[in-house]
Amino acid sequence: MPHWHTMMFMRHCHWMAGVALGVLTFACYAQAPSKKGTSDVKKQVYGKLPDGASIELYTLSNPNGIEAGIMTYGGTVVSLTAPDRNGKFADVVLGADSLAGYLKQTNFFGAIIGRYGNRIGHGTFKLDGKPYNLPKNDGDNTLHGGPQGFDKRVWKATPASTAEGQGLELTYVSKNGEEGFPGTLSVKVVYTVTTRNELKIDYTATTDKDTVVNLTNHSYFNLAGQGEGDVLGHQVMIDAGRFTPVDAGLIPLGELRAVKGTPFDFTTATAIGARIGQSDQQLKLGNGYDHNWVLNKGNGGLTKAAEVFEPKTGRVMEVWTTEPGLQFYTGNFLDGSVRGKGGKVYPFRSAFCMETQHYPDSPNKPNFPTTVLKPGSSYHTTTVYRFSAR
Repeated sequence: MPHWHTMMFMRHCHWMAGVALGVLTFACYAQAPSKKGTSDVKKQVYGKLPDGASIELYTLSNPNGIEAGIMTYGGTVVSLTAPDRNGKFADVVLGADSLAGYLKQTNFFGAIIGRYGNRIGHGTFKLDGKPYNLPKNDGDNTLHGGPQGFDKRVWKATPASTAEGQGLELTYVSKNGEEGFPGTLSVKVVYTVTTRNELKIDYTATTDKDTVVNLTNHSYFNLAGQGEGDVLGHQVMIDAGRFTPVDAGLIPLGELRAVKGTPFDFTTATAIGARIGQSDQQLKLGNGYDHNWVLNKGNGGLTKAAEVFEPKTGRVMEVWTTEPGLQFYTGNFLDGSVRGKGGKVYPFRSAFCMETQHYPDSPNKPNFPTTVLKPGSSYHTTTVYRFSAR
């Protein structure tokens, strides 16, 4: 969910890893047809970082032909296939052809986001009366955990089969003071491709000191297939009666505003492009949709938060989560400068993100659900992306 502050800052100040040559390119892998009747985990070397660290790519599949490619750099979803109404599979997430491509891009394609997903205003917050200053990578704000967030860390991977399907367990230990956050945070993220045609993501974390945590995944979806035009015709339903309006820096004002009568009302299925061009102040601030929706179910168990339907292919994606919020972003700052998988160019609004989360800037908004994690407690959330066709 980058915006103009993000793009300007990142172009001039964003940390850029040295170009690494990927041992394997992703193009052939991504375009390979899915095969039904298999359910296994495949491991490949994907490339090496400038410091020589080897990055692995794991491919999870189910007997129905669904496949997900996960790499250890950033815990990134590099591919995710789903069938259309005629049973034809396509990769429905944006990304790069090689590790070098991921090191260059600044869009967080498919990555695990932490220690704090979304924005923290002015790059600072107080916890237990003590101020903490974070590196700013989004104008005056900290975005997605800072310039060296979890999306740029190497995760340790272990295949983990369950009754639901083939999985991959990723672990990372974020040391006290990393990117300015207090406490040593031990994180585990488990991806599972289930027999119900889902990509399930389970997040768990513990800390040795009071800290704030807000983990999510930043996959960019196009249900027509990655690189297959814009997403304005996708029909979206979000089960939320309120959203959090923002200021010019996309920091929430603290208000929970009703969506009724506004372009933010997706309580019934509506095309992304139906109202995105309206003269609405909030749409202008985000250059489109780049806001947090307050889900109706609150902090309850795993419930359906959203559904997206792509009319041409018939693909459907449901989003289920235990989180209280959903950041809906419509690729407003994809501008054709990124060449993605298979050499495809990603133009304006050629994807959308649905990042399940707690609300942005919660550490500075005492009326928002807390994101504080204390020693002896465990952070645990689950999000499921479920695919079908009609």
